Amino acid sequence: MLQANALYSYYGKSPIIQNVSFNVRPGDFVSILGRNGVGKTTLLRTIIGLTSRTEGELNFDGADLARMSTADRAFHGIAYVPQGREVIPRFTVRENLVMGTYARRDGKRTVPDYIFELFPVLKQSIGRRGGDLSGGQQQQLAIGRALAMEPKILLLDEPTEGIQPNIVKQIEDIIIRLNREMGLTIILVEQNISFARRASEQFIILDKGRVALSGRADELTDEISRKHLSF
Repeated sequence: MLQANALYSYYGKSPIIQNVSFNVRPGDFVSILGRNGVGKTTLLRTIIGLTSRTEGELNFDGADLARMSTADRAFHGIAYVPQGREVIPRFTVRENLVMGTYARRDGKRTVPDYIFELFPVLKQSIGRRGGDLSGGQQQQLAIGRALAMEPKILLLDEPTEGIQPNIVKQIEDIIIRLNREMGLTIILVEQNISFARRASEQFIILDKGRVALSGRADELTDEISRKHLSF
């Protein structure tokens, strides 16, 4: 589904992602882990096409992503929920959700009903402006907007960061449900190791833009966490 081979990604002349290879199959849940500043966010931005340039191979469903714009990658079914959410503050909840539908391949502008089932607060707040929502509500809106495009793969950058504790578990459970019950392929950047263990099937640990270690989630031991992830 999503394959990288000897992938390099640059901001300007500086290579941030260096010689990274991985293979994500349909229905996988992969957690990208590592200390701050090691390239986790840049890897997601590379997949969606938001870095200066790339070298190496990056393919999605057999198509060469390096030849595609960010918009074309979205049309191919890659959805991205960035760190910080980036909802449009002056747009209503409905308008933010409809924005996600513009990347749908079938051209429909209808928000899928299951999004309101997953996030009842969005239905209750449908006419409110995005900027008036709490941080947790904005995160639900950002995920809902990404789902409105009916993606094949969902990229999530620290979706529980800065969220009030009573909402964190709810968001985590919904992300797991999207993968296990609905079959959505997910790549998650996360600092919460316990959530990564609970949710994912595979992990990739980055260090200075390179893969330091990868494996099954059940192999992510406390010793590995202390060695590669402790601050």
